Amino acid sequence: MLEPPVDRVRISQSAKDQLIKLKRITKIDQWNILCRWALCRSLAEPTPPSPVAIPADSNVEMTWQVFGGAIGDILIVALKQRCHTDKLNLDSETLATQFRLHLHRGIGYLAANSSIKSSEDLISTTVLKLTEVIQ
Repeated sequence: MLEPPVDRVRISQSAKDQLIKLKRITKIDQWNILCRWALCRSLAEPTPPSPVAIPADSNVEMTWQVFGGAIGDILIVALKQRCHTDKLNLDSETLATQFRLHLHRGIGYLAANSSIKSSEDLISTTVLKLTEVIQ
């Protein structure tokens, strides 16, 4: 198992509100599943996330093991690759910061996407974006 960027994943109150909307729309009940999709959505963007302060001011918190589940190591490698691509250091502080920035940006992107009306829409939107990046 690789070293995760954070031991505990904490979400801001505004991200929690956006996740509640996504839970209602997609019928996906677990925070961790929505957060995984959000991270992938942000990692698929060609530009780095804006370096903004993100408060951990909600009661949504999970361990990395819960967040990553069976694909935790894959998510770590994807984050490290993205940091490398963005010419950032791979030290633990940078990885933790970039993880939080990507997670929150991805939650915002998914919540703002008015074409997402189901879990299928969430998946196809994210996969389509990933496919664009790969090509």
